[in-house]
Amino acid sequence: MPSHAPDHADPLSDPHPASAPLSDPHPASAPLSNPLARERAHLTDSRAALRAMRADVEALDLRDVAANWVNAAALHHQVSERIKALADLADTPLFFGRLDYLHAPDAETAEGAEGERFYIGRRHVHDADGDPMVIDWRAPVSQPFYQASKTAPMDIALRRRFGYTGGELTAYEDERLSDPTEAEQTSKLLQSEIERPRVGPMRDIVATIQPEQDEIVRQGIGGTICVQGAPGTGKTAVGLHRVAYLLYAHRERLARSGTLVIGPNRSFLHYIEQVLPALGELQVAQATVEDLVTRPALGAEARGTDSADAARIKGDARLAEVLRRALRSYVTAPTEPCVVVRGSRRWRVPAYELEEMVEELLTRDIRYGAAREALPQRIAHTVLVRMEQAGEAPDDRVQDAVARNAAVKAAVKAVWPPVDPAKLVLRLLSDADFLAEHAEGVLDADEQKTVLWAKPGRGVKSAKWSPADLVLIDEAADLIERTPSLGHVVLDEAQDLSPMQYRAVGRRCSTGSATVLGDIAQGTTPWATASWEEALTHLGKDGAAIEELTQGFRVPREVIAYASRLLPAIAPGLSEATSIREAAGDFSVRAVDPAELDAAVIAACRDALTHEGSVGLIAADARVPALAEALDAAGLTHLSPGEETSAEARLTLVPATLAKGLEYDYVVLDEPAAVVDGEPDERTGLRRLYVSLTRAVSGLTVVHGAALPERLN
Repeated sequence: MPSHAPDHADPLSDPHPASAPLSDPHPASAPLSNPLARERAHLTDSRAALRAMRADVEALDLRDVAANWVNAAALHHQVSERIKALADLADTPLFFGRLDYLHAPDAETAEGAEGERFYIGRRHVHDADGDPMVIDWRAPVSQPFYQASKTAPMDIALRRRFGYTGGELTAYEDERLSDPTEAEQTSKLLQSEIERPRVGPMRDIVATIQPEQDEIVRQGIGGTICVQGAPGTGKTAVGLHRVAYLLYAHRERLARSGTLVIGPNRSFLHYIEQVLPALGELQVAQATVEDLVTRPALGAEARGTDSADAARIKGDARLAEVLRRALRSYVTAPTEPCVVVRGSRRWRVPAYELEEMVEELLTRDIRYGAAREALPQRIAHTVLVRMEQAGEAPDDRVQDAVARNAAVKAAVKAVWPPVDPAKLVLRLLSDADFLAEHAEGVLDADEQKTVLWAKPGRGVKSAKWSPADLVLIDEAADLIERTPSLGHVVLDEAQDLSPMQYRAVGRRCSTGSATVLGDIAQGTTPWATASWEEALTHLGKDGAAIEELTQGFRVPREVIAYASRLLPAIAPGLSEATSIREAAGDFSVRAVDPAELDAAVIAACRDALTHEGSVGLIAADARVPALAEALDAAGLTHLSPGEETSAEARLTLVPATLAKGLEYDYVVLDEPAAVVDGEPDERTGLRRLYVSLTRAVSGLTVVHGAALPERLN
């Protein structure tokens, strides 16, 4: 696999001469005889073409092209978003690879068909004549860049990877996939890109997607897929790139129905928020589960906390049945007839007929609000039948008028009253008798006592709702009125969700599909899922495909081997992750005197900062204040999770509870025993430790004063 740096002439001639139909952009030009110079020239021309594409959109005259101001505003917004999507990011390579086909991909037969050359990049770029200069990585013609190999060349003569420094093209590397005399080798540029130091938010992996990742990314929109991924396998990046791919392949459909990325916390969402815009996708919303279920208009916002036992029970799927029973209890049997007066006539619907209507609607088990809206129409229809029997000829307008009649409204309100979902949950958690009545046979007495508030809330706005309470309100709201569904939802770090949280997410994609990402071994809540099959059932996606990624690209092999010592205790059924990293990485475990722990941690941070890239100091939450003081006293500037690192500020102090999903070039892990002890049980603590150990990209230093957990010895 020849590799070429800018200061060395290419010893090999370009495999496709300028006169070939592979259309070199600068044929036979003397200064561009060097292949690297020609590739740089193509990059320059492609950037110019992209600027021209953007200028064409900016020059559009939108005056008098819309029928009304609403359409005009929508059109202006679409054009504005298009202009943003055409931005040329100076430090981001416009293309990162090249494919030279043996035959034209769209030729009906391979015989006699001439090959074509395609530059693969983050977005499509065409010249003034509409001919492509860069092909979007998501296009079918780009797939061999990720999937082709020596054993399955996919009609590719040459695959070329480009190396960049900033936005400047500085090297290239060739693989002649159809040449039987060339042996398959590991790509040095690919390895270098994977190991490149990271400062700032998460970046895309579009140049380094591996075949097994690409297969997941390009799966169709029709079904849900679950990805079990060990640390460093790129599952988050795969999920984000899958969104980008689906938006490319199904843009109109998803533009109507919407897409959403759900992450575990705000720090995580801030870390990943630049990936999709870098790929030209600006319309994907991001949220946490708590964001989805918070209802400020009702006054239901999380201001309280639950014990671990209370949160676990409130998150149990059995609560859905308790809520359903409690809601249906508001429906009462009618005791009075409904009498509708129209003109000089009185139309009477007896109580027993009203009761039959109510029973029929309850039997259908449709949503509470939908049934409540259907009941007045049922009553009005009965009145219309009476009118027709009396010789009148009413039409639909009469039925609608009867349904709005005051007597009908009063009858409906009496038997099927409106219910506020927050007030329903407030009553359940505050009224022991009401809870006992509707939890009978579902929750035992101890469980009921655990979820009841010690100090009942006086009202919705004054109640100290917990995050688990908000999920119950969301469930109740959906029982009353259907939650709108999106076209596609990506759920990351999914292993930590409770069954009721899965149900809340599932409501958001009930008619769409989902990409579920996580690692059972990293489940760090007391209610963490035991299996993906169980989680997918609660999500409403039974039978979804489950893929497993075990080949790591981020975590050094020594680090992942050390962390994997915990797997038999935290996830005995999972395969141990491997790493393709050739470099072992910097790894050390330092035992120190407990009295000198803070000083030793500061020294380890100073050592880490001598390297290029980001540094994360991860510690048990209880240790964070003391370490912050020690860092300040030592004059070491440090950030909090969610704050963007820069060349001047590369050290982040990370509470262990917020470390999930984040990554740093070098990690200093403070006192593993404290990380374990900070959780309510040993298994959760060991899982939290597993997460903390696997955040490093290039090096890990473990500093401890107390004895290490037994599994790590």
